[in-house]
Amino acid sequence: MSTDFQSGREALGVRLRELRAGTGLLGKDFADLLGWQRSKVSRLENGKQTATPADLEAWALAAGAPGEAADLQSRLRGLESQQRSWRRQLSSGHRGVQDRYVAEYRRTSTVRGYEATVVPGLFQTPAYARHLLIHNAELMNSPRDTDAAVNARMKRQEVLYEVGKTFRVLIWEGALHALVCPTEVMAGQLDRLVSLIGLSAVSLGVVPFGAQLKLTPKHGFWIFDEERVIVETISTEFQLESADDVALYGRVWDRLEEGAVYGPQAHRLIARARGALDLA
Repeated sequence: MSTDFQSGREALGVRLRELRAGTGLLGKDFADLLGWQRSKVSRLENGKQTATPADLEAWALAAGAPGEAADLQSRLRGLESQQRSWRRQLSSGHRGVQDRYVAEYRRTSTVRGYEATVVPGLFQTPAYARHLLIHNAELMNSPRDTDAAVNARMKRQEVLYEVGKTFRVLIWEGALHALVCPTEVMAGQLDRLVSLIGLSAVSLGVVPFGAQLKLTPKHGFWIFDEERVIVETISTEFQLESADDVALYGRVWDRLEEGAVYGPQAHRLIARARGALDLA
């Protein structure tokens, strides 16, 4: 759980305690009024449990302050859409971010992902990853810890071979042609993608340029265990945890997947991109 998320949950708990204290009731009596287990009130007030919208509505009514429900709901939505500034995350380099992703993937069983502009980190070769990390460090003016960051990103890929993991990944065809590195490095990267087709834990689909789509290609995103979504923008990383947001991104993935090709057809698209490289 992110520090930002936990801090926000604790702040929400403080506000809940203030509302309960305004009734003059002890925690156990407030729980009885709500018909809850007494430990639930303590967990919510101390930031040990995340409230549901229904919990907050009931709390405001029991506290005799129904008008506070909207504020409590707003605070909850703030928890569910966590923002992490890249400038802050990269203040000491890329290694810490890569290590966090290693932990994220290890605690996840099923991942659905989509990338429109870049080969996903899970599938990158060390050389391709190196160029991306250098470009990003230059853009963000962050410390250059490229070797450590590349090693951590490669360590993330160990999950591809763990029993019980499933990775369903879509790539927009344009990402196969985006030259963010020398052509020989891109050739090796495309060969790496081909080698992943047929891997038991991986379902790799390519959304072709000419596919009939129900929406535009959109930005990249990753859905973890159908519980949370991570979206990266140029300046910020968002972690979305509300059921509505997860369901929305799930529907976007489903619509993109309708236009994707797999197996030999995906292989042909990757081979076409490789053949277009000027390796002379």
